[in-house]
Amino acid sequence: MSWLDLPLVHPERDLTGFRPLTALRHFRNLVANKEDTKEVFHIIEALKGRKVQKQAEAFLTSPIARNFMEREDRLGLADMLDDHARWDDCDENSVAQHYIRFMKREGLTANGLVEESYAWRPREERPADQVEWYVNRLRDTHDLFHVLTTYGRDALGEAALLGFSFEQNHNLGVKFIAYAGARQIKKVSGTKAPLYAAIREGRELGKAAAKLAHMDVEAVMREDIDAARARLNIGKPVVYRECLRILEDEGMMAENLGLSESKQQINCCDGSGPQAA
Repeated sequence: MSWLDLPLVHPERDLTGFRPLTALRHFRNLVANKEDTKEVFHIIEALKGRKVQKQAEAFLTSPIARNFMEREDRLGLADMLDDHARWDDCDENSVAQHYIRFMKREGLTANGLVEESYAWRPREERPADQVEWYVNRLRDTHDLFHVLTTYGRDALGEAALLGFSFEQNHNLGVKFIAYAGARQIKKVSGTKAPLYAAIREGRELGKAAAKLAHMDVEAVMREDIDAARARLNIGKPVVYRECLRILEDEGMMAENLGLSESKQQINCCDGSGPQAA
């Protein structure tokens, strides 16, 4: 069945959630066991709100979203991103070639993230509606967000990118994890780096940028990356880079600061968890 044949919102979709004490409990569980992916989804579920739902519905009813749904019925966004040969004709400075180098360097695939997301809640248990297509798009473009914004997969880079993603997608669980992540890094390291300022900078950059989850992914992949960043109004994360410099001067590695870099945990924190919309 095509995405276009599904209802906009399934009657069984849980649209809201604001349970901060539940979110805090699951965050503590996550800190205690950094590889326990399901805790991230619990946080997202506990703090999602209506704003991201309204944004999803507004986009889904637009002609461009319907065009994307039709194209992605045929191609599949994750499959398209993982088909590296598809981008062989792209220039070395294209988004596609930067993305391929990033994914190879980090040992990632778009479909690997799809599998992890379904390990928490199987596909057949999810609401069959167009909002699910939107949620999947948030999930499948997360690593493309990394490439376009230049945030690394170190603990602070992931937290700052979540700040960026919160302003793009408005899931309160994402905002919670971003600031809680900075707090945990501070607690573990005692660094003098302005970690919270890096999160705020991520939010400012996300607010100023075009909605990356609404972009024509296939077209963007073929763009020169500098031109794409300029067109999408993606600024440079200056404070984040300064934080990395300070951490290095303090003799600390950013990836060892109390939060796992696990793609299963972090990549699903941008609002792409099950029913996150």
